[in-house]
Amino acid sequence: MKHPMEIVGYILSVFIGISLGLIGGGGSILTVPVLVYLFHFEPAVATSYSLFIVGFTSLAGTIYQHTKGCVNIRAALSFGLISVATVFMVRKYALPAIPDTLFQWETIVITKSNALMVFFAALMLAASVSMILGHREVAAPAPQTTLPKLLGFGFGIGLVTGLLGAGGGFLIIPALVLLMHIPIKEAIGTSLFIITINSMVGFIGDIGHVYIDWPFLFRILGITICGVIIGSAMSRHIPGYRLRSGFGWCVLTMGIYILSRELF
Repeated sequence: MKHPMEIVGYILSVFIGISLGLIGGGGSILTVPVLVYLFHFEPAVATSYSLFIVGFTSLAGTIYQHTKGCVNIRAALSFGLISVATVFMVRKYALPAIPDTLFQWETIVITKSNALMVFFAALMLAASVSMILGHREVAAPAPQTTLPKLLGFGFGIGLVTGLLGAGGGFLIIPALVLLMHIPIKEAIGTSLFIITINSMVGFIGDIGHVYIDWPFLFRILGITICGVIIGSAMSRHIPGYRLRSGFGWCVLTMGIYILSRELF
């Protein structure tokens, strides 16, 4: 018989898919806390499992969004290569090299798990503010983006995806909308495409470093794919500015919860 918290975890897995299909991100924001707090995986393992779940769920969403003409392949590939390379290097070499205990002084102990979750929450809070306070999208061409900016953005997304097991949607979407002036619904499809590539490469980098419970992963994946189909269909009927604002408040709420849980 399943533990009640695990049952809640499976139910929330539907909303992981809905989040990805509806707003092109937020899947990992839900996935990592669900795996850590409801299924009781260590954060390092949870980030690895999150990459698999979010990656393949995002692939289903990408295919759906592409059929609707909502995936900007050029924008995705403009910084995709550096992002993918960064994800692979972080998961394969950097993350395993980080010690389990980062700092200890008398009764105060800061572990790698604590640091990862606090860093995760801090980025969520920053991204949520940019989405909640951001200006409404306007019909304007995307500004000229320099190569250093593209490389820097790709490296940053890759670093976040590699360290936190997060697809990066909560950072990718604000950048696409606020910096590159891509309409929110196109940003959603483009974000799913970027998340798919980064997450799959990150998971490949984990193979050999963590134990993989394949039956569990495929159960969760089946549930989340159903959710992403529902979310993608829903996104066609909701105004873009409402999606952006709702996304921001969702990220803010989860960020505050994780931060308070880890610090207090």
